[in-house]
Amino acid sequence: MHLLAAATVALAIAVAVIAATRVGIGLLARRWPPASRLAESARIPFRALVALVALSPVLADLDAGYDLPGWATVDGGARVAMVFAAGWLLTVVLVFLVDLALLRNAAGVARADNRAARRLRTQVMILRRLVYVAGAVVTVGAVLLSIPGVEAYGASVLASAGVISVVAGLAATSVLGNVFAGLQLAFSDAIRLDDAVIVEGEWGWIDELTLTYVVVRLWDERRMVLPSSYFTTTPFQNWTRESAELLGSVELDLDWRVDTAALRAEVDRALEVTDLWDGRAKVVQVTDAVGGYVRVRVLVTARDAPTLFDLRCHVREHLVAWVRENAERGMPRLRTEIVEAPRSRVHTPRTDVGGLFHGDEAAEERAARATGEIDLRAVGDADRPADADLGDLRPRQPASR
Repeated sequence: MHLLAAATVALAIAVAVIAATRVGIGLLARRWPPASRLAESARIPFRALVALVALSPVLADLDAGYDLPGWATVDGGARVAMVFAAGWLLTVVLVFLVDLALLRNAAGVARADNRAARRLRTQVMILRRLVYVAGAVVTVGAVLLSIPGVEAYGASVLASAGVISVVAGLAATSVLGNVFAGLQLAFSDAIRLDDAVIVEGEWGWIDELTLTYVVVRLWDERRMVLPSSYFTTTPFQNWTRESAELLGSVELDLDWRVDTAALRAEVDRALEVTDLWDGRAKVVQVTDAVGGYVRVRVLVTARDAPTLFDLRCHVREHLVAWVRENAERGMPRLRTEIVEAPRSRVHTPRTDVGGLFHGDEAAEERAARATGEIDLRAVGDADRPADADLGDLRPRQPASR
């Protein structure tokens, strides 16, 4: 009965402490609104810790006064739960303190001028992850210290952090390199969340920044995941390093007869009908004139990268339509001139080359024998006298009797 009464009193004290703390947090939240967020985050570990602390004397007396089988295990489990609840509560409080900076500075920051807020948010996210890791390591070490027989392991976890760091550094150099690179990115202000960057030839925004990797949200909603060390060892473009305002160009190849004065006036009209242009700068220049075309470059400015892309497309479409419909002389043309080669007035005598049937006397003779007329009177046989006349070849008349 004594132990039951003691347990009842301990639970009553725990409930009273929890209720008083809740009332105090409620009063504090009227003057300091973040207190309600802390109470909500720490509600479960705080109540568990208060209850275990209140019941710990009762559990100790029960273990010492009664030799119950297996009760030592229950008492040890209660101690482990109490240490775990304390570590959980400490981690929640530290994370809340880290978040205070974001809560304090994020309010009242305009979207168009959020450079400081994005930098602070990046740092807070990195610190939160560090707090979670450190809280888990300390809690595990404290739990091991509270278990009889394994205190040495707990002491090793808490006291050998330096040795563990060296071993881990030798075993996972690239991982630790990315961790240090992530810390460097968080505090060097090289990149921040929502920065517009160009990496690996792709344009996008910094979507997530962790200790070991960075997620870039590309313009077509893809996600590119890069190690943190990439941004400390590889050159990349950050379009919002100092401010989000950007300058962009639109280039057209036109005919030499284009009216540049009218083109400048048309650029002014294109910018007047849109709110994408921030009004800072506009320039129209002929930057090149080779290959039968003149290259016209239009420079315009916008408040951020997405707006600049839309503005460039708008100006390009407007000028293409104007050239096609109202400035036909500026349409690109490819000119070709056909020139007839003049005839030579100098007579070049033909030079014969010796061959089988022409070119020399022997060849001409062979050609005459091959293609000339055949004199049949010169034809004879071996039995006929050489001076026989062709007239002798006429048939002879038979002799009269």
